[in-house]
Amino acid sequence: MSVASQGFVDKVKAHLELLDPVTWISVFPCLAGGVMASGAMQPTVHDYLLLAALFLLYGPLGTGFSQSVNDYYDLELDRVNEPTRPIPSGRLSEKEAIWNWSIVLVIAVALSSWIGTSIGGQRGMIFVGSLLAGLVIGYLYSAPPFKLKKNIFFSGPAVGFSYGFITYLSANALFSDIRPEVLWLAGLNFFMAVALIVMNDFKSQEGDAKGGMKSLTVMIGAKNTFLVAFIIIDLVFAIFAWRVFMWGFTTLMYFIIAGLVLNIIIQIPIYRDPKSGITLVQHAVDDGFGNAIGKSEVQEHNAFLRFQVVNNILFLTNQMFAAALVGAKYM
Repeated sequence: MSVASQGFVDKVKAHLELLDPVTWISVFPCLAGGVMASGAMQPTVHDYLLLAALFLLYGPLGTGFSQSVNDYYDLELDRVNEPTRPIPSGRLSEKEAIWNWSIVLVIAVALSSWIGTSIGGQRGMIFVGSLLAGLVIGYLYSAPPFKLKKNIFFSGPAVGFSYGFITYLSANALFSDIRPEVLWLAGLNFFMAVALIVMNDFKSQEGDAKGGMKSLTVMIGAKNTFLVAFIIIDLVFAIFAWRVFMWGFTTLMYFIIAGLVLNIIIQIPIYRDPKSGITLVQHAVDDGFGNAIGKSEVQEHNAFLRFQVVNNILFLTNQMFAAALVGAKYM
C-alpha cells in the first residue's frame, strides 16, 4: 500500500473512531424493545429495511453525531483524560472534526424526515420529532454556552432522554401507534440511563474537577455517587416488577425481583469499598469477557464497568421479555 493510500485509510479510521462505534450499541436494546412492543412489524423486505434504517439513524448517525460533537468541544479535557482520541492525538484537525459531525447531522435529518413523511400523521411527527430532539440535546450536551454535561442535574437526564426514552418511542412509532406500556418501558430506561451515566463519570473525575465540570463524583465523592446510583437502579427494578405484575406478566415479575436481589447483593460490597469491593464479580467478568468491556486506571470506574455488565444483563433481558409480551398482546 502506498503512503498516500495508507494516509487515507488512517484518516477514515480516525473519522470512524470520532463517531465512537462502541457507543452505538447502547441504543440498540431500546430500539429492539420498542419494535417488539409495537407488535406490528411484519417479516417483509419493507419492514426489514425500515428496521435497518432505524438502527442506522440512532446508532452511527444519532449517537455518532453526539460523540463527535463531544470530542470537538472537549478537546482540552481529552488532552488530560483521553489523549489518544483522534483530535488531541493530532490524527484529525478541529476543522475535520466539524466536517465529521456536520455531514452526519445532515444525513440523519434527511433520512429521518424521509421516513417520517412516509409514515405520515401523528406517528410520523413523533418519529421525526424524537430524532430531532435527540440531535439537539446531543449538541447542547457538549456545546457552549449550555454545555449540559457541566452539571449532573442536566447531563444525566439529557443522556437518559436521548438514549433511553426517545429511542423506545421512535421504534414504536415506526411500526404502530404508541403503546401505553411503551411509555412505562421508555421511562424506566430513562432513569436507568441516568444512574449509569453518573457512575460513568468516575473515569473523568480528575479532568472534570480541573475543568469545572459539576459531575456527581466531583461534588459528593465516589462512595456517595455509588449510593445515589444504586438507589435509582433498585427503584427502577422495583417499579418494573410492579408494572409487569399490573400487566398480567406474573412469572416475569418474579425474574425481575430475583434480578433486584442479585443486584443488591453485588451493590453492598461496592458501596463499602468502591475501589476493590467487587473482586468476585471482577474475576468472573474478566474470565468470561476478557478485555471486551474495557478496563480503567480509575478503580471506581473499573468497579462500575464490572457492575454494569451484571446489571445490564439482568435489566435488558427482562426488558426484552416484557417488550415481547407487550407486543404479543397487540398482534
